[in-house]
Amino acid sequence: MVFSSPEFLYYFLPAVLGLYFIAPFKFKNIILLTASLFFYFYGEQELVLIMVLSALSGWIHGLWIGKMRSSGRGRYAKIPLVSAVVVNLAFLVYYKYTDFFIRNINQLLGTNIKLLRIALPIGISFYTFQILSYVFDVYKGQAEVQKNPINILTYVTLFPQLIAGPIVRYTTVEKELTFREH
Repeated sequence: MVFSSPEFLYYFLPAVLGLYFIAPFKFKNIILLTASLFFYFYGEQELVLIMVLSALSGWIHGLWIGKMRSSGRGRYAKIPLVSAVVVNLAFLVYYKYTDFFIRNINQLLGTNIKLLRIALPIGISFYTFQILSYVFDVYKGQAEVQKNPINILTYVTLFPQLIAGPIVRYTTVEKELTFREH
């Protein structure tokens, strides 16, 4: 779905805004998350799962960092930090750069390795770095560990922002995800 398409402008956006503004506070993030996942699912059904798995990975790593700190083993919090970076960059490298590496290997070594033609998930660079911003903010103690996966998923998948950017640091929206007025 494209922002300028009639489906988006006349059906999707008015429905989401209407639901959002009439919903009680406790359902607003669920509405935004559902709308965002539908938005991406509309364009690439099988690749939405990659975004959700990446976001859940960031959430789990944030919980792990928090657990290390709260149990007095803060010096080991670097383990989940490094794990989060490796896992999320692995998704990014695989989906975005695998064929690039294969092409270069073929050219350098004269091989004929077949390209995988991997479909590129929409916004993978944006959401990867947003997830990592959350994990780094938690690691540095600049953000609270988010215990609610819906809030992290909403932060990562928010459709009006993810495609167009910019990358938003978690600390910028942390309070609004939990305590907004409207």
